[in-house]
Amino acid sequence: MFVRKLKNRSGSTSVQVIQKVRSKYKVVKTIGCATTQRKIENLYNLAKQEIEKRSSQAKMFDSENDEAVDKVFASLQNANIQTVGPEIIFGKIYDHIGFGVIDEEMFRHLVISRIAFPLSKLKTIEYLYRYQGKSLDIDSVYRFLDKLNNKLKSKVEQIAFAHTKRVLNEDISVVFYDMTTLYFEASDEDDLRKTGFSKDGKHQSPQIFIGLLVGLGGYAIGYDIYEGNTYEGHTLIPFLEKMSQKFNLDKPVVIADSGLLSKNNIEALEENGYEYILGARIKNEGKAIKSQILSAEFHDGTIHSFPKNETQKLIVNYSNLRARKDEYNRNRGLKRLEKRIKSGKLTKSNINNRGYNKYLKLEGEVSIDIDYDKFKKDAVWDGLKGYITNTRLANNKIIENYNNLWYIEKAFRMSKTDLRIRPIYHRLRHRIEAHICLSFTAYCIYKELERVLNQEKSSLSIKKAAELTHNMYQITYTLPDSKHTKSRLLQMDEEQSELYQIISENF
Repeated sequence: MFVRKLKNRSGSTSVQVIQKVRSKYKVVKTIGCATTQRKIENLYNLAKQEIEKRSSQAKMFDSENDEAVDKVFASLQNANIQTVGPEIIFGKIYDHIGFGVIDEEMFRHLVISRIAFPLSKLKTIEYLYRYQGKSLDIDSVYRFLDKLNNKLKSKVEQIAFAHTKRVLNEDISVVFYDMTTLYFEASDEDDLRKTGFSKDGKHQSPQIFIGLLVGLGGYAIGYDIYEGNTYEGHTLIPFLEKMSQKFNLDKPVVIADSGLLSKNNIEALEENGYEYILGARIKNEGKAIKSQILSAEFHDGTIHSFPKNETQKLIVNYSNLRARKDEYNRNRGLKRLEKRIKSGKLTKSNINNRGYNKYLKLEGEVSIDIDYDKFKKDAVWDGLKGYITNTRLANNKIIENYNNLWYIEKAFRMSKTDLRIRPIYHRLRHRIEAHICLSFTAYCIYKELERVLNQEKSSLSIKKAAELTHNMYQITYTLPDSKHTKSRLLQMDEEQSELYQIISENF
């Protein structure tokens, strides 16, 4: 048998397994067709695997070996088949990034399991035993977690930062900072878990804050954990100074959203020699600047610059797409208010500047209504987005850099959904901190997988890739005559083979 590449009239190439039977060539199996060289090569490798499989099957099931084969199969148990996908995919990335230098086998198991099967620690132990034959004791896991954060957090961050520098070719001139909240189902507070402003809308649940610093593309640098009632605006400078000292950062340009915009933060950034690009709240600007903004002519893609003082300028950009989105959101908010007014549940306490409540007004002494004039006047701000900066970058570069802030938002989204950083089943502070450390490490691996899939122009998403590892199996068996024990990966499907090949070639 051999592999044939057949050019089709459509321009695609079919890859087939061919066998010569009685002087005639017969198509044993068509593996598939593709148009790109990368996919053609992938199909070619699948065809070679198909030939190997058929050849081994022919030898194994030869009539002279029937007895030996029966002995092999008779001795097999469930324990002989293991799920090895997470290790051969995520384990290779784990080692490539540099986490392999951490001489803690349990850390490796917990991190890789967090990516493949993000479960509670108890469920993770069951998974490791059932599918990978790894026997861990829950008490030993908890003892490990008790010492993990103090012992490994600094090393994990140093490894992650070194990898980010390699990926970005030593360019850490721009960093992105943001915070998110993680809430707990339990209602009791302690010195770490406290009620505060929740970004998840769980204002009655105790929570913690996580601050995260990443480079361009969302590649991790470092993180920190704060009490749940912390004001995020007070974390920026201490966090930056801490990271700068730890990683010897040379005053990078700091990019953050409007949640960290405050007079004190801006003054502190400038006093400490940082350049910055911060999301602006243009409706909160003074009358003079708001008048200049509304007097300017805007169309799709227009950028205007307005000096604020000797060091700062306000950049305002207009987008038709953003204008449509802003209008849609305002109308949706208005409909919700109208529905709530009809229900009669609104009171004086609802008249505030939170969200779309700013359109409410008090009629007489007891009636609450909507200020439609205020609603209509707000339309002039649709499509406008502001940025405050002290950099000398060109206006379009300022906006381009700020727009990369979505990578850090994506990082939090990955952690909360794909890696299921919550629910957090721990109550003790050091175990919560250990859980976040495991999740941060898992994010670094997940992010590297995303990078290489994009680099190879694979159609696989990172979520799909993680799912594919769930049923990559290895069988271990003992030969009856020689008593030699052998292990063999079971045949993979097309997508699994593509993923395995990408990982093998890049790591």
